[in-house]
Amino acid sequence: MDHTYSETHVPRLLLTRDPPRISGGASDAGLVAASWRDAEVFTEFFERHWASLYRFCRSRAGAAGEDIAAETFRVAFDRRRRYDTSRDDARPWLFGIATNLLRDHFRAAQRDEIKHNRAAALGARPSHEDISALERQLLGPQLTAALDGLPAADRDALLLLAWADLDYEQIAQALGVPLGTVRSRIHRARQRLRGFLDAIDETDLETSTR
Repeated sequence: MDHTYSETHVPRLLLTRDPPRISGGASDAGLVAASWRDAEVFTEFFERHWASLYRFCRSRAGAAGEDIAAETFRVAFDRRRRYDTSRDDARPWLFGIATNLLRDHFRAAQRDEIKHNRAAALGARPSHEDISALERQLLGPQLTAALDGLPAADRDALLLLAWADLDYEQIAQALGVPLGTVRSRIHRARQRLRGFLDAIDETDLETSTR
């Protein structure tokens, strides 16, 4: 799926998207298990999932997304013997690894911001829940405004739904949290987006009637 949506429509997409239906197919678990004996089998697993993971990481991290996607597969390869082969679909596992690496990436960028920020030298410290300057730049002004104020965990859940095409149960697996927690996070995020979109609509109405 191409995620080069116009910025105007991105918040509404995040608000209205329903959890996708996952079609049947060959088992990822079989490939991962086979790679325990023959590491070359992991190449097929990589080729199966590279494109979708790459798009997700690029959507979230820009040019750095390619390296983060590659690192995700490196970590997955190193941890493949710990994969739960009772789960046929390995996408939640992969996107969970990617989300952790993305969060580390943005936290590192935020630490760099602190080092170069004069206010930080005087004791001001942004929270890790804040959207870093790098992430703001990548999200764009409208999506940043829509997501600003949300906890990082809520943003992660919402973007896994919208950009990784995971359903609620898969997001719970990816983030290692209960299904109810995912539902709560996405509900809060959508409430925040509704308020943002309502404010935009009211502003547009006021402008058009002047």
